[in-house]
Amino acid sequence: MATGSSKISGVESRTAADRRYPLRMPAAPTPAIAALVKARVPHTLHPYHHDPSTTAFGDEVVTALGWDPDRVFKTLVASVDGALTVGIVPVAAQLDMKALAAAAGGKKAQLAKVADAERSSGYVAGGISPLGQRKALPTVVDSSAERFATIMVSAGKRGLQVELAPTSLIALCHAKVAAIATG
Repeated sequence: MATGSSKISGVESRTAADRRYPLRMPAAPTPAIAALVKARVPHTLHPYHHDPSTTAFGDEVVTALGWDPDRVFKTLVASVDGALTVGIVPVAAQLDMKALAAAAGGKKAQLAKVADAERSSGYVAGGISPLGQRKALPTVVDSSAERFATIMVSAGKRGLQVELAPTSLIALCHAKVAAIATG
């Protein structure tokens, strides 16, 4: 029992001296999860075994968790007219660069360098979440997300996905919605 607290009938209470120091909650495993908890967004975590030798991260999630690849979304960082921008599309699709550029108000887009995406987001490739990024970037979610009650995105590390309502994802990321997926 910590100094400054008392235990009465199995319940610990805090004294006046203790109140100036807030209770510490266990840290969330990733900034993405911390953002969801802080915003009180309903979500479900889906851990899976990540094979360190794989580079097909989205396909690995679909296989490991048995989800429809149209409901599992990948987070891609692109450069739109030189400005980093996040595109969120289904694993089963590709990011349409022209559509992303148009949705972001630009003319030309290309995938960002992995190092730039990792530095900007604070996550490693294959675990980049659209939530809780180090630097908030303009974000566009593919309109197909709105067809589902819930979708899955990275929870901020390889081997962990988060299921949430697409409306919650869009709100938390201050995202635009547009048809940016192809294939």
